Amino acid sequence: MSTLSQRIRTRSANHSEAAKPPFENEVGKEQDQSQVVHDMQMEATQQAKLFDAQIHKLKKERRFFAKARFLFPLGILLGILLGFILIQPSDFQDIHSNLLLLMEEYDISLRIPDIDLSRVELEWRRFRNNIPEVWKLNNDGREFKVGEAMKARGLTAHYPIVLVPGIVSTGLESWSTSPEYRPFFREKLWGGFNMVSQVIFNREKWISAMMLDPVTGLDPPGVKIRAVEGVGAASSFMTGYWLWSKIVENLAVVNYDTNNLHLAPYDWRLSMWNLEERDGYFSKLKATIEGFKKRQGKKTIIAAHSMGSTVMLYFFKWVESPEHGGGGSHWVENHIESYISIAGTHLGVAKAMAAFLSGEMKDTVQMNPAGAYVLERFFSRKERQKLFCSWAGSASMWIKGGADVWGDADWAPDDEPESSHTHGELIAFRQAAVPLSAHDITQPTRNMTADDASTWILERTPSTFQKMIWTNYSFGIERNEQVLRENALDPRKWSNPLEVQLPNAPSMKMICVYGHGKETERSYWYAHGPHDHEESFVEVEPSTCAEPTDKCKHTPRPPLDSSFSRANWIDADYTQETTTPKVRNGVKMGEGDGTVSLLSLGAMCVEGWKRPRWNPGGIKVTTVELPHQPAPNIPRGGANTSDHVDILGSTGLNELILKVATGVGHEVEDRFVSRIREFAQRVRWD
Repeated sequence: MSTLSQRIRTRSANHSEAAKPPFENEVGKEQDQSQVVHDMQMEATQQAKLFDAQIHKLKKERRFFAKARFLFPLGILLGILLGFILIQPSDFQDIHSNLLLLMEEYDISLRIPDIDLSRVELEWRRFRNNIPEVWKLNNDGREFKVGEAMKARGLTAHYPIVLVPGIVSTGLESWSTSPEYRPFFREKLWGGFNMVSQVIFNREKWISAMMLDPVTGLDPPGVKIRAVEGVGAASSFMTGYWLWSKIVENLAVVNYDTNNLHLAPYDWRLSMWNLEERDGYFSKLKATIEGFKKRQGKKTIIAAHSMGSTVMLYFFKWVESPEHGGGGSHWVENHIESYISIAGTHLGVAKAMAAFLSGEMKDTVQMNPAGAYVLERFFSRKERQKLFCSWAGSASMWIKGGADVWGDADWAPDDEPESSHTHGELIAFRQAAVPLSAHDITQPTRNMTADDASTWILERTPSTFQKMIWTNYSFGIERNEQVLRENALDPRKWSNPLEVQLPNAPSMKMICVYGHGKETERSYWYAHGPHDHEESFVEVEPSTCAEPTDKCKHTPRPPLDSSFSRANWIDADYTQETTTPKVRNGVKMGEGDGTVSLLSLGAMCVEGWKRPRWNPGGIKVTTVELPHQPAPNIPRGGANTSDHVDILGSTGLNELILKVATGVGHEVEDRFVSRIREFAQRVRWD
């Protein structure tokens, strides 16, 4: 009976199901779909909860040193430590003015009362005096030691000495009295902690103050920037970052002071011609050296660092010229005992080319992504390029000699065996980093040698910069001795050692000393994109100056390209450590001192100036290479560093300068740790 009833119920159910209208079946299907969606949502929720649980578990397992509760106090501690190092007691007097500048930058209207911080300054000074010297970056235990060793030998000051700094070691200060620049009157705008505060809190004013007039190459209206005078001006770049102070300390031990020691700073932004035109720089230097000779009856030692070596080559020709210094052909012979070139930029610097083209260099592209982003947002490539292109003085470091010195598409003197790519292609392109539009018919840019790159870069600068270049500099190589002699009357040639001869001073000694062993930017991989509107150069008609005349010859350009410029930048995404040469963030690395390539540092010293063509007086040229062997536990590398700037504190350089200055320069002999003689022989001198 029960079985029969079950069958009846089953048939009834089937019948009733079959008897349902069609729309009721569709409703059922929709309900099933809703159930599936609901189940999927529940499953996703479960997965999310599981993922959150795993993340929470990982956070619990994270080491204490990676947690915010450790990193935040560590940041505060490091900030206080930097305060100990950077903030001087006198800086407290500037806090009020810096706050006002910061408020003005962000349009904050708030009256800040004047607060007497003299008591805080006194306590800070007392606190700093109690910090052990070994904790201060300015001192590392080597102070005065070289001088004491020389004094123990019975050596003392013999010749007067003139120190000529480079870009980093020449401070610039404001003498502007116009209302908008009065807040930093007599403050350093290049070098010093005040420079950092101005760049951070008052960037636009700092840029406008540091930028020169693009037409005259001199101060723009209302602005007056001058080189800081005195030995102390180049002792340190800022607190804790010494420059010439080690050399000055050691010279002082052997009886040097301001009576026989002179620092000759200069405004490195100016062209060589304008250095004399505005500041009378070379006239003052000539008078100082002649004064030493008159008072002490002895010739002078000149020690020039980095760009300072280029300035001195110009000075030697200027002082001899009858139309300029008027010293005659024997002035250098009669007044200069020895000339020491320290890390000299004789044949130019590759990073100068990248800076003028795209406002970049190794230091900017090898920053971490966060730092690079902040730099680009705060001080973009275009802003940096525009600033560089107003500084005609820095163009003296444009590479010289072209393909004969730096190589061509197949070869470079400093190429390593089995190199996958030659340094002779100073600028090379892999591909367009940004896809070109259908309207951009420009062909991909070909790889370029030094000659090609020089022309290509100039074409992408304002006509005012091109004119400033061609009226002040020349970057070729001259082999005709008659023309070399004639170039002694052409100031454009004087900063290029390949186009002028050394002075006829057979008794003068010349010493090239530089570091080796630190990877240095030598050439570049660049990326390019489509044509972009270029605001910074649109007001200047693009041109190419063929001759150093008052008028530039304007090169016709296609109408579609008249106000657009193709974007180019160092291909920072390209890194290849296993190739030769190494490529790091688009920079092909070579040999040098970290800033200047080995070819520029030493090729003239070991080969070019050994030839009568460029050294008719037979000046003895000694080359001393110092290996870069920094101590890992000392911030600046210690006694054996030979980095481009840190070499100023190295024991080897200090010993060399003191030997020459105290009259035992004959002890200085050639010393090589690189293959510069091999590289120099590959240069196409003839």
